[in-house]
Amino acid sequence: HSLGHYLSACAIMYAASGDKRFLERSNYIISQLAECQRARKTGYVGGIPDEDKIFSEVASGDVRSKGFDLNGGWVPWYTLHKVLAGIIDAYQYTGNAQAKTVAVLFSNWIDVKFANLSDDKFQQMLDCEHGGMNESLANLYGITGDKKYLRLSYRFNHKKILDPLANGEDILPGKHANTQIPKIIGAARQYELTGEAHEKKIAEYFWKEVTGHHSYVTGGNSDHEHFGEPDKLAERLSTNTTETCNSYNMLKLTNHLFALDPSAAYMDYYEKTLYNHILASQDPSTGMTCYYVPLVSGAEKTYGTPTESFWCCTGSGMENHVKYGESIYFKGQDGSVYINLFIPSVLNVPGSLSLRMETKYPEQDNIRITVLRAGGNNPLRLRYPGWAKAGMALTVNGKNVKVKATPGSYIILDQKIKKADVIEVRFPMSVYSVSMPDNHSKLAFLYGPLVLAGKLGKASLSTADLPVFVGNRAKPVKQRADDQVMFTAQAANTLTPVQLIPFYRLHHERYAVYWDSFTPDQWKEKKAAFEKELKATEELQSRTISEMRIGEMQPERDHHLLGENTSAGEALGRRWRHAVNGGWFSFEMEVNNLQPLQLVCTYWGSDSARAFDILIDGQKLATEKLVAAKPNVFFDAVYTIPPIMLKGKKMVTVKFQAHPQNTAGGLFGARIVRVNADLNKVGR
Repeated sequence: HSLGHYLSACAIMYAASGDKRFLERSNYIISQLAECQRARKTGYVGGIPDEDKIFSEVASGDVRSKGFDLNGGWVPWYTLHKVLAGIIDAYQYTGNAQAKTVAVLFSNWIDVKFANLSDDKFQQMLDCEHGGMNESLANLYGITGDKKYLRLSYRFNHKKILDPLANGEDILPGKHANTQIPKIIGAARQYELTGEAHEKKIAEYFWKEVTGHHSYVTGGNSDHEHFGEPDKLAERLSTNTTETCNSYNMLKLTNHLFALDPSAAYMDYYEKTLYNHILASQDPSTGMTCYYVPLVSGAEKTYGTPTESFWCCTGSGMENHVKYGESIYFKGQDGSVYINLFIPSVLNVPGSLSLRMETKYPEQDNIRITVLRAGGNNPLRLRYPGWAKAGMALTVNGKNVKVKATPGSYIILDQKIKKADVIEVRFPMSVYSVSMPDNHSKLAFLYGPLVLAGKLGKASLSTADLPVFVGNRAKPVKQRADDQVMFTAQAANTLTPVQLIPFYRLHHERYAVYWDSFTPDQWKEKKAAFEKELKATEELQSRTISEMRIGEMQPERDHHLLGENTSAGEALGRRWRHAVNGGWFSFEMEVNNLQPLQLVCTYWGSDSARAFDILIDGQKLATEKLVAAKPNVFFDAVYTIPPIMLKGKKMVTVKFQAHPQNTAGGLFGARIVRVNADLNKVGR
């Protein structure tokens, strides 16, 4: 899959820089893909184990998937989409005609291979993550004008997801986030090409739901790759928040929607996410990128390495950091130029307008735009950021210009633009806070468009030692007025003030983005309970040997999940897995045979009429019967593991075996912990 991202990155970097090394690399890859096509003689090009067997089975109507595997192959269409998208980018950004030929032959293979697959079976196939196949095929239609590719694009529309969204139904809770976003990009592209309102409704509704109800202060979304309940984010902070691929795709979707409706709200979101998630996801010393950008307090960013890690976000990360010039300017249908992002750059519209933008934004609040060449009717539309509540100042050639626009809109400069005109803009920045929608006492600090993160050092921290704020002390105080922003704030439970800097500048140490805050009276009442809860959470985590986040793609793969008659889903914002009709599922977990251990399993207390055995390496550990004994709460069941089951082992296989004609689970999570005599079955 990363070959496709790499190909896109090379093509885009060539378009952005003119550096021919990237053109040569892109051309070389295309030539080798064409050689592969000639060797296969079918048009197919890919590198998936057992690919011929998998696709022949599926084409015959034998379709099997648990969500991320298709007939035993790991997300094959997702992988192929990235390659096809890279090929199309090579054509569109570099003009390589051979790339167009490769894309056409590859898409012809899809059309022929699956021509006889029924629509029902095709939709069943789409239950396996398939990236944005609908987008790439729509793009190929846009390039060639051949409606065959548009029809094929619509075959890849996953109706189970897209139709409810078109009707305004939020079906996102519990869904794997990045599986869905590329499907929506495809719908937006289809609307651009056809004008069909159904696809526009999908894209607009999805964007509003994700950005308005499922996103964190950085613009990122998802915890452990999944959406939760809308506006319930306070308890969904972990080391696996905000997968970077999600924001990569949300920014692509935002560009499509802005092109259809140039609203400042789209670019306000784009700016927030670009600075606070995408830019924050790269290590400036190595260029390596993050899979997740954690938002739980006390976390630190984990970057990939050149040879020891390779994630989906490694691929999208190759593209993210060659695209900073992508959305600075847009050209309107009336010839106007939209200035969306305040990034130092030169705009050159051949035969028309040319501008140079100079600024140290967002660390400073002033922007200078010089007209290098004028020509034609090119009114300027300057984004007035929604965060700029303190107003703004605008001058043209040193003279003040009265601005009627308001934050969250565009300032229109429709006077005649002349060569050498100088436009200067200032958006005064100040500190403000944004609270969690479901917990107004948990807040983040921002300075203009920048999320501020507290520097917590490199040493491990107990949860009880994380800084909290009380009363007016919660407002950071600016310490420097030079090129780099820095603040301090006094926490209630630390002697040394906390230093806060823009999140994108914080690397290789622990940090906090969200903070717990209290009024003085609340702090008196809650301090003891707050510290007790934090210590209990820390205590459980400290005893944990290994944890299994059941029902989630990557953890299940990492723990080698197997099973029969098993499926996963979501309830109350949490993922589950069960096995029905006497089925089973199993996974591997790390153990430590030097001390007594327990298996802690989380269930939903309202589940009933379920009976199953729990086995460790084939030996029965316990029989569990769920009889709705703890209605409307999650609870932990604790099973002490006999030492004989652990002797000499570093890993064990935990199996949930349903009784005949019965169900095992739903299991909402499992962990192996060191024994604590005080741990019993408790509600959670």
